[in-house]
Amino acid sequence: MPDFSQRSSEIELMDDLESSGEVIALTLKELETINKWLGGNFVTIDGISQLIKNKKEKITIADLGCGGGDMLKLIARWGRKIKVDFDLTGIDANPNIIEFARANCKGYPEISFECININDEAFTSKAYDIITATLFTHHFTNEELKAQLFSFSKQSKIGVVINDLHRHWFAYYSIKWLTKLFSKSEMVRNDAAVSVMRSFRKTELQSLLKEGGLNNYSLKWMWAFRWQLVIKSNN
Repeated sequence: MPDFSQRSSEIELMDDLESSGEVIALTLKELETINKWLGGNFVTIDGISQLIKNKKEKITIADLGCGGGDMLKLIARWGRKIKVDFDLTGIDANPNIIEFARANCKGYPEISFECININDEAFTSKAYDIITATLFTHHFTNEELKAQLFSFSKQSKIGVVINDLHRHWFAYYSIKWLTKLFSKSEMVRNDAAVSVMRSFRKTELQSLLKEGGLNNYSLKWMWAFRWQLVIKSNN
């Protein structure tokens, strides 16, 4: 039986920045469907809404580990609905994923993409109103993430929205069974359960925030086994 008491360090197939071809396209399409039907995308939208409140001026958002751009499309459609002008940038270090995302987001002029590693100065020197990361932060170690959260808070004028998984036996076995039954992507079948094992308990996130000197935040559990972390910037 897996050990749920601590975060796993097992590498996901998606972590290979040279992944390309049909496996990427199939994986990104399946992930968009999974996140849609499990309702996890709402966690990010709700977090952004807490930060922007009644702001109507143009708001810049960087979505880290943007994948195929499905979250950016949701934010764009939501922005059009509530009459907020978003300038959206998808960030990913895999050029093949960025290529897929650009094709996937045609028809959304408010969305652009950059192939950048978030640990490089090419990214850390930039500033945005809001930084979002959906199912992304679990890819990093605690030490890496502690520094990244601090950096994100400094780079964002309004705040940061993190949407990631709760490490729990029910989430692990549920996604393992669902992907075994319905997924055609080897990457999804492998990475879905590994992602849960690499994800977080509440106390772990609280410790990372405390060690990073971040105290102006809200952290709450949301369906389906997601943590919503909203950090308000002091910039």
